[in-house]
Amino acid sequence: MSADIVDRVTHSTAPKKNRKKLSGVAQFWLIFRYVSLTIILAMIILPIYVLVVNSFKGISGVYLNTAFQLPEKINFETWSAAWDWLAVPMGRTLLFVTQSSIISALIGSINGYVLSKWRFAGSNAVFMLFLFGMFIPYQAIMIPLTQFNKLVGLTGSIYVLVLAHVVYGIPICTLIFRNYYASIPDEIIEAGRVDGASMVRIYRAIILPLSIPAFVVVLIWQFTSAWNDFLFAIFLTGGSPKLAVATTALNWLTGSSNQVYYGKNMTASLMASIPTLLVYMFLGRYFLRGLLSGSLKG
Repeated sequence: MSADIVDRVTHSTAPKKNRKKLSGVAQFWLIFRYVSLTIILAMIILPIYVLVVNSFKGISGVYLNTAFQLPEKINFETWSAAWDWLAVPMGRTLLFVTQSSIISALIGSINGYVLSKWRFAGSNAVFMLFLFGMFIPYQAIMIPLTQFNKLVGLTGSIYVLVLAHVVYGIPICTLIFRNYYASIPDEIIEAGRVDGASMVRIYRAIILPLSIPAFVVVLIWQFTSAWNDFLFAIFLTGGSPKLAVATTALNWLTGSSNQVYYGKNMTASLMASIPTLLVYMFLGRYFLRGLLSGSLKG
C-alpha cells in the first residue's frame, strides 16, 4: 500500500517531458504581442532618451543630425540656463497646484461622504449634476470664469488658477470619493450613530482615517492635471509674465529668440516634468493601491 502511494506521488511530481506545443497561430500571436510591446516601449523611451542626452550637450551643441548621439563631454550649461528661466514659474506652479489639489480633494471627500452615506431626497440627481460637470469643456467656462474673477477681485493674482482647478476638479474628486465610500460597510456608520456621534464626528473620526488611499489617488490626479495645464494658465492670467507658470514659461522659451536652442528647450521640458515624475515615483504604489481598494470602482 505504501509503495503504491510513493509511486503515485513520484509520478505526479515528476517533470512532464511531453508538454503540449503551441500551435502555429498561438505562436504567431505570442510573437506579435512581444513585438508590439517592444515597439510601444521603444516609442515611450526614445523621446526621454533624446531629452536626457541632448540636455548635456550645451546650449549650442545640439543639431538635428546628431540628436541621437551621446554627448562628447558632459555640459551643464543648458541646465543652468533652463533653471534661470523656469525657477520662479515652477515655484509659482507648485504653489497653486498644491493649494488647488488639497482644496478640491477635501471638498470632493465631503461631497462623496454625504452622497454615499447620508442620502437625502434628490441625492442621485445632485450626483448626476456633479458628473455632468466632468463633461463641460474648458472653453465653455472661460468667459464666465473671467467675469467671476473680476467680480470677486481675483484678477491679476495666481488664485485665478487655484479657483479654476478647484472648480474643475470637484466633479472627478466627488466621483472618486463617492465610489470609494460606497465600499465602506454601512454598519460602521450605524455604529457611530448608536454611540451618539454626529455626522461631522463620524466623518472626522471614522471616515477620514479610512480615506488615505482615495486621497492619494485624487491628489496625484489633480496635481498632474493642474501642473500640465496650459489653457487655463494662458487665458486666465492674460499672458502676464508676473503670473507665468511652468507651461506658459516653456511656451515663451520656444519663441524668446530668433534662433532655436534645442538643448535649452529640451532641458527645460525635462526639468518641468521632474515634479510629476517624482510624484509618481514616490506615490505610484499608493496610487495603485488606491485604485485596487475601490477608489475608481463603480
